[in-house]
Amino acid sequence: MAHAQATRESLILERKNPCMTSITNSSVVGLVGLGAMGAGMAQSLRRAGHAPHVFDVRREVAEAFARDGGTACDTLAALGAQCDIVVSVVVNAAQTESVLFGDGTTPGCAASMKPGSLFVMCSTVDPNWSVALEARLEKLGILYLDAPISGGAAKAASGQMTMMTAGTPAAYEKAGAVLDAMAAKVYRLGDSAGAGSKVKVINQLLAGVHIAAAAEAMALGLREGVDPAALYEVITHSAGNSWMFENRMAHVLAGDYTPLSAVDIFVKDLGLVLDVARASKFPLPLSSTAHQMFMQASTAGYAREDDSAVIKIFPGIEVPAPKKQA
Repeated sequence: MAHAQATRESLILERKNPCMTSITNSSVVGLVGLGAMGAGMAQSLRRAGHAPHVFDVRREVAEAFARDGGTACDTLAALGAQCDIVVSVVVNAAQTESVLFGDGTTPGCAASMKPGSLFVMCSTVDPNWSVALEARLEKLGILYLDAPISGGAAKAASGQMTMMTAGTPAAYEKAGAVLDAMAAKVYRLGDSAGAGSKVKVINQLLAGVHIAAAAEAMALGLREGVDPAALYEVITHSAGNSWMFENRMAHVLAGDYTPLSAVDIFVKDLGLVLDVARASKFPLPLSSTAHQMFMQASTAGYAREDDSAVIKIFPGIEVPAPKKQA
């Protein structure tokens, strides 16, 4: 037990000493992608004393953020030129490629980033792609941190999310207190890229399967005529509960499918899970089933709804209607 506790604590990135923190805080930080998670992370950086440079394809979103402190950059190239650390919080590997290397019409930030600067990648991606990106950026003199995130929008906004990181000692030295500003737990999982993304993929396996299972349980309750609010109350105080049941089935009860994490996110993420396992011929029967459920929900027209909308694929049930505003 003592050894397990020591191992767990050794994974959590140690906080810098006061002298090092003051040096790191002088770094200019940029953040790309002011979505549900990125907006909260930018707020956490600002709350910690940084004045982050931000970029979002929705110019008005970046400008709205900057009104309370920080700088809205017109282009990715401008952000890269001004920042020592660039944090990327976009949806996938393809968008990350565009952030770094442009989209064929406008340049990304990599060409303007100074040698020795740091790129922090927070998306859920194929671990092998992350390994290749580290090597690609190394040739440009740019440090790289493989740093997927978890915890949801509320924890991102409060600086309480989890980061699953891997990178060189130099990348961690450069990141310093910036990571602590954004997350309650920063796990150091390896000295080169890949391990962070592998752990995130496994986390998404569990998250996707748990959401699918939660939806199936609630759907069965509805089919059997059980009061859904009563079912929710009992399960959330019983051994069958999970964080995903408690969180996502609350959305179903409210009839609110505003996307905090959309159905298509799990089409993508569980697809990544299966791709990773397929490469080593490793069977994932539960993940495969959950992926098919999200695929069915997506093709049925719920792609951009909250991932709890996977419950709508079950026949012969009537989900709770949206609650009327008082």
